[in-house]
Amino acid sequence: MPLPWGLCLVNRMCRSWAGPARKTTPPLLGCCARRLTLSTQKRTSDLNSFVVRTNTCGELRSSHLGQEVTLCGWIQYRRQSLFLVLRDFHGLIQVVIPQDESAASVKKLLCEAPLESVVQVTGTVISRPPGQENPKMPTGEIEIEVKTAELLNSCKKLPFEIKDFMKKTEALRMKYRYLDLRGSQMQYNLRLRSQMVMKMREYLCNLHGFVDIETPTLFKKTPGELLQALEFERRNGNSSFLKEFTFYWGSTTWTQISPHKGAKEFVVPSREPGKFYSLPQSPQQFKQLLMVAGFDRYFQIARCYRDEGSKPERQPEFTQVDIEMSFIDQTGIQKLIEGLLQYSWPKDKNPLTIPFPSMTYTEALDIYGTDKPDTRFGMKIVDVSDIFRNTAIEFLQDVLKEPQGTIKTICIPGGAKYLQSKDFEAIKKFAVSNFNQEVSPLFLKTSESRKSPLTKLLKEEEKSALVSLMKAQEEDVLLLTAGEYKKVCSLLGKLRLECADLLEARGVVLRDPAVFHFLWVVEFPLFLPKEEDPTELESAHHPFTAPHPSDIHLLYTEPEKVRSQHYDLVLNGSEIGGGSIRIHNAEQQQYVLETVLKEDVKLLSHLLQALDFGAPPHGGIALGLDRLVCLVTGAPSIRDVIAFPKSFRGHDLMSNAPDYVSSEDIEPYHIQVKRPEVTDRKDIKSVICETESSQQLVLPSRAKT
Repeated sequence: MPLPWGLCLVNRMCRSWAGPARKTTPPLLGCCARRLTLSTQKRTSDLNSFVVRTNTCGELRSSHLGQEVTLCGWIQYRRQSLFLVLRDFHGLIQVVIPQDESAASVKKLLCEAPLESVVQVTGTVISRPPGQENPKMPTGEIEIEVKTAELLNSCKKLPFEIKDFMKKTEALRMKYRYLDLRGSQMQYNLRLRSQMVMKMREYLCNLHGFVDIETPTLFKKTPGELLQALEFERRNGNSSFLKEFTFYWGSTTWTQISPHKGAKEFVVPSREPGKFYSLPQSPQQFKQLLMVAGFDRYFQIARCYRDEGSKPERQPEFTQVDIEMSFIDQTGIQKLIEGLLQYSWPKDKNPLTIPFPSMTYTEALDIYGTDKPDTRFGMKIVDVSDIFRNTAIEFLQDVLKEPQGTIKTICIPGGAKYLQSKDFEAIKKFAVSNFNQEVSPLFLKTSESRKSPLTKLLKEEEKSALVSLMKAQEEDVLLLTAGEYKKVCSLLGKLRLECADLLEARGVVLRDPAVFHFLWVVEFPLFLPKEEDPTELESAHHPFTAPHPSDIHLLYTEPEKVRSQHYDLVLNGSEIGGGSIRIHNAEQQQYVLETVLKEDVKLLSHLLQALDFGAPPHGGIALGLDRLVCLVTGAPSIRDVIAFPKSFRGHDLMSNAPDYVSSEDIEPYHIQVKRPEVTDRKDIKSVICETESSQQLVLPSRAKT
């Protein structure tokens, strides 16, 4: 059974010893019973089994008074050669340094050992003197009167202090990751992740009969994996990732992606000349083949690989909770995932309410301007085209004459109060540079000094209609834009989030970090026009997604109008999962690949053959474990919930990977490497590039040398 969750706050534990702690410091694991409860035949996790200690630093209380205990941990703090604070993963405890001459050797050891040295102490649990209790510390009523001590390992001077409130550059944190992981924040993040995974396995395997099956990471490059990567980039706003360069595979030419602008698969050389493995970006084909094999309930905590430039929410190595089921429909998948998340949800967070709300792709785009809306706050997009049907403003008339022309707006609550002129100028510049769209702020009920040019052009009845429709208050500001429907929606969707950031920076509370809003987005289009050639289609999700049952007839006549059985799970404006009901008919799958997508079906002959051998109806989903835990913990980056992540440029700063390989090691793989004419020495600029470009680095002074 998993460990129980604790409720003691580490910042409270540390405040009296180490100065002010970061406000967002989360709790560590709570106390566990050490003994077996034989009467009920239930085992609780014994944190002290198989080791030399008798207790952890955080579990002792007044009920342990008089007991002789052995503790192991790191020296967190020492005061006046009288006390020290010992720390382990479970918490902190105060240790009294003996002052008697008979214990001079123990005193010398504990007083001279550097901070963060590892020690073992044996002593008696005693009460603190009256008035010296520390109510902010779970162990604050007691202390340890030391009898013997042993220095297990001394610590040299550290590159930074092991305290969460100490500012450290990300480059420094990643170079000394093993030290960064000692901090309570990272300990909490990774232990919470472990607990959630444990509960997920329990829910799937023990309660619902799923089989945990590992799939290969050495595979072959396939169009399905590539198209999935292309769609990932397209939906994340990277419209320039295509048209970079091509590579040749057999007789087929594929459009490939720039290493810095998009995603591609990692290639692994083999000992057969000219042949390569590829690391899969997801186990998509394998899990479908497992359905054909009769494993009707599969899941895997799957390692996945995507060769791309890193961002806060992406890594070249990442983890998915991969799930596939036979004889399932979309509703069944959604119920499964809702139950899975509710069962594995951390006990120190607000409980989840299921079922999660659902919204179609069209509704999401129309109301929020994105297919992953943040529903924690309002500022919804509103169509105001009808108000301007008979307007005298010429450019608005011209827009409404276009087939897809529309006029939409969002209301910024208190915008006239909290936003300045420079903010509105930045908003207008953003709209022009990113969407080639004009956006106009409307000050409908404020003073003449804040009126925009467009506000002055509006008729009184148009102003009144806008105020009534938008329910605008005295200090509210409307952002209005007119143009092609999708472009207008996307622009206002971006501005909605940008304005929320601006308001929150000025002290307005819009998004409560303790609130988690889940949302299903459904009924995506099955195909989308290609960026480089709108006359051709590409898969909106991946080419194995089944069409909506009501639109199957359109697949053979108007495929661009077909909706899919694709569903995404969104949490607080971030996509944390996506899946679909699959095509299980080989003939339909071949038609989609060959006729609609114009792919070479020979590359997927193994899958098509399997579908012809009695494939059951099936569907599945993959949850992004890193992103889910990142959102649950409130971490600024998924690198803060991964033990050993890669840097912004995909490097391991701790081990300096990737690194050069000798000619002797490369020779068996029949490949040639063009080595750059540079040395291995890194200069300061290369170190700076390892972190987010937006982050300001404070380099150590010795780096100047």
